[in-house]
Amino acid sequence: MGGLMDATLEHLRALVTFDTRNPPRAIGTGGMFDYLRAQLPGFDVTVTDHGAGAVTLHAVRGQPRLLFNVHLDTVPDSPAWSADPHVLRVEDDRAIGLGACDIKGAAAALLAVAQATDGPLALLFSTDEEANDARCIAGFLHAFAPVAEGTPYEAVIVAEPTQGEAVLAHRGIQSVLMRFAGHAGHASGEQKPADSALHQAMRWGAAALDFVAAQSHERFGGLTGLRFNIGRVEGGIKANVIAPAAEVRFGFRSLPTMDPDALLDRFRHLGQVPPVHFEETFRGSSLPAGDTASAEARRLVARDLADELEIPVGNAVDFWTEAALFSAAGYTAFVYGPGDIAQAHSADEWVALDQLRQYADNLYRIVSRGNA
Repeated sequence: MGGLMDATLEHLRALVTFDTRNPPRAIGTGGMFDYLRAQLPGFDVTVTDHGAGAVTLHAVRGQPRLLFNVHLDTVPDSPAWSADPHVLRVEDDRAIGLGACDIKGAAAALLAVAQATDGPLALLFSTDEEANDARCIAGFLHAFAPVAEGTPYEAVIVAEPTQGEAVLAHRGIQSVLMRFAGHAGHASGEQKPADSALHQAMRWGAAALDFVAAQSHERFGGLTGLRFNIGRVEGGIKANVIAPAAEVRFGFRSLPTMDPDALLDRFRHLGQVPPVHFEETFRGSSLPAGDTASAEARRLVARDLADELEIPVGNAVDFWTEAALFSAAGYTAFVYGPGDIAQAHSADEWVALDQLRQYADNLYRIVSRGNA
C-alpha cells in the first residue's frame, strides 16, 4: 500500500482499540493520550483535562499557520455490529471499526504525516464532539481566541467525513426541551384547549410542521429550507384520562442566514397555549458564522484557502460540525476529511481506503511544502 498508507492503518488500528464511546465518555489523560504523545516526538504537546472525560491534546511543531482539529470520541456501538467494534478489520476496499469513519481515520493520517515530514504542523485532538456537552473547543478558544493579539493560526481545518472535499458551509443546530401543563380529569366531557397537556403538544406540533414547511424557499450556499424534527413526546396516563403533563423534545437545523434566537422565539409561541417550560438544551452555530453578508464573505475566504491548498471544494452539508465554533470565534474554518457521513454512526462503520490514502497524501503535500 505504500509507507504512508501502511503507517496510517497502523495508527488507525491502535486508535480503534481505545474505548472512546461518548456516552459514557470515560476518557482520561492516559491510555489513548499516552499513545498520541509517543507518536509526536519533536512537538510541543499540551494535554488539558476539561472534566467529565473531555480532554484535548494540542501539539505544535515549528510555526504553523493552520490548525488541524480531529475529535476522537465515538458514538456507542450497537448490537448490530458483526464483529468486535474495537478491532480494526481491513477488507477489500475499506477499513472497518468504531470511529474509523467518524473520524479516527483522519487522526491516524495526521499522525502518519507528522512522522513522515518535518514541516510546521499544529494538531488539536478532542473528545467531546459526540454529546451535547461541548467543553474541549470552548476551552481551547478561551486560550487562543483570534481577538487576542498574536494568535498563532490563520485558519482551522476540522476533520469530519466529507468524502475528501472541503465543506465551506453547513447548518446550525439547536435542541429544545418543552413542557406543557394541563388538568387531570375524566376524558368523557368537552375539553378546552388548555385542559390536556398532550392536546397542547399535538397542536403545537402541527403548527410547528406548518411553519417549517413555509421556510422551504430559504436558501444559502446550496442548502434550502429549515430542517426540523420532533424527537420525543412523553406524557399522559391512559386513554380515558385527560393528560396533566406532557414533555416534547425537538431540534432544528438552520441556515447560516437564519437568526437562531428569532427561530426559538417563534417556536415558543406557535401553540394555542404557551408551554410552562421552554429550554434550549444545545446550540451549535452554523458555518460560516455571522449575518448574511459576513457569512458569505467568510465563505469566500475559506474557499480561497481551499483553492490555495489544492483541496477540492464540495457542496454544503446538513450535518453540524465544530468548525462552526471556530468560525463563531472569528477563525477562517472549513471541514475536510475522509469518509462518507452515511457510514458514520452505523454498524460496521467503515472508511474507504482510497479516500484515506488521498487524505493522507494531500496532508503530506501540504505539510511537507510548509503550507500548513
